Amino acid sequence: MPRKIGPSIPAQGWEFWVDRGGTFTDILARRPDGILIVRKFLSDCPEQYADAAAAGIREILGLSPAEPIPAGTIRTLKMGTTVATNALLERKGEPTLLAITEGFGDALRIGYQNRPKLFDLDILLPDMLYREVAEIRERLSAAGEVVKELDVASARAGLQAGYDRGLRSVAIVLMHGYKFPGHERLLADIARKIGYRQISTSHETSALMKLVSRGDTTVADAYLTPILQRYVDGVRAEIGQGVRLRFMQSNGGLADANRFRGKDAILSGPAGGIVGMAKTAAGAGFDRIIGFDMGGTSTDVSHFVGDYERTYETVIAGVRLRAPMMHIHTVAAAEARSAASMAHAFASVRSPRGPCRGPHAIAAADR
Repeated sequence: MPRKIGPSIPAQGWEFWVDRGGTFTDILARRPDGILIVRKFLSDCPEQYADAAAAGIREILGLSPAEPIPAGTIRTLKMGTTVATNALLERKGEPTLLAITEGFGDALRIGYQNRPKLFDLDILLPDMLYREVAEIRERLSAAGEVVKELDVASARAGLQAGYDRGLRSVAIVLMHGYKFPGHERLLADIARKIGYRQISTSHETSALMKLVSRGDTTVADAYLTPILQRYVDGVRAEIGQGVRLRFMQSNGGLADANRFRGKDAILSGPAGGIVGMAKTAAGAGFDRIIGFDMGGTSTDVSHFVGDYERTYETVIAGVRLRAPMMHIHTVAAAEARSAASMAHAFASVRSPRGPCRGPHAIAAADR
């Protein structure tokens, strides 16, 4: 049963660290008197709670599921999450329009013509993240000279057509736009006036040459950021506006909630694991480490030799991404099957408050 906050424990100044994985959500809390509390929840348990992190925080604070968290109770909340990762893997992001220079509408599908499995006879291409393409009549040279003026009327019509078909997120990727963003800015302004809620431009998302990887990264940002924002807004609504809320990024650094973007969230959870591994090992005198993080959904393998190893261009779930992120190798094979039975066993442990939490599983440690 939830333990009520005693009169000797100050009601304000709690700190929380949350790792929301695909199967389990782990919560570490530090009380105002410095005592640490650890809890574990199933990440998805709709019959008991809408969000595992909020439910866990309430339980630790001794609040009922419907009771609001008093203002000032929580000082800071830091989270690592697989929300973006799962949306990418399951292709459950925001329906997105790709606005790209005329003549390059299929450039991201064609890609670099790599053949990772040269002898496969049945080639299965990954689904593209964008739903529709609007080719924009415009062209700038590599020197920034106007080869073809931006056709504002045609561009507005293309963006409006996508909006009328229900699209609310747009990725704007123009030739040489990374260096000469004038046309991209004009398109973004048009999209904003039409009513698009998420507008990702390539010069802001990935200001580097190479249309394909820049375009893929911009599309991923437009596809995932609305999903993340809804999750962030939900967490914010639960904990209150006065709490400093920060999220782990794929590169191992923390970002304020209002700056947390889709392109930087793909490895949010695993990156936090590497940082924790390195800090823990350093405290024990080790600086050469192999990390093996086996979760309920996937297993992450990493390497540390005195410094964090990062990659700046990678392919995740068939999507090319160009953003700094921890160098992590993720596998999910037999673990997925064992995770299902693990989750079933965990869920079957009954507690007075329902099937999603068992006292043997969640009362892991109070230190």
